Amino acid sequence: MQIEMQPPNPIWPYQFTEIRQSLEMYLPESAVIHHIGSTAVPGLVAKNIIDIQITLKSIDDINEEKMASAGFIRGEPVRDHSPPGMTLPLEELAKRFYRQKTPIAANIHVREAGRFNQRYALLCRDYLRAHAEAAVAYGKIKSELAKRFPDDVDAYYDIKDPVFDLIMAGAEIWASATKWRVPLGD
Repeated sequence: MQIEMQPPNPIWPYQFTEIRQSLEMYLPESAVIHHIGSTAVPGLVAKNIIDIQITLKSIDDINEEKMASAGFIRGEPVRDHSPPGMTLPLEELAKRFYRQKTPIAANIHVREAGRFNQRYALLCRDYLRAHAEAAVAYGKIKSELAKRFPDDVDAYYDIKDPVFDLIMAGAEIWASATKWRVPLGD
């Protein structure tokens, strides 16, 4: 996979809506859907892939056959990374992951309600939405990493993930000060 950053694109929220609408009929009624990742942050550079989080009571509630029939192929990873210095039980990081290549490239992250990784993705998005200066700095880091490691996904994420963990330290302080809560859905 080639890592290539794209300038912010105002069509990304519309692409999310299109994918969300196509997904809804394949999900349990209790599913909560959010637009996450860099394409969910106005003004942020991103890979041209829409990231979507589906929150369920249990990741086992996802219907594999329905996802496949909708064009979503199950893949890796099966868990998210644990920030340095944190010891988290594996269930706090567990997820199901699906890709859609066409008509719109998308990554679908299925996570359980109330888990560390479910909250992390939403807090990171909302923090960057509220702090444009942090989003710009994060975008510069991602762009430089993509230039230096365009063909090395592991190297890109080995650096990007801990950098984002630094940003999340500020996000946690912001969340506490603003009494931020996990949003109901997009």
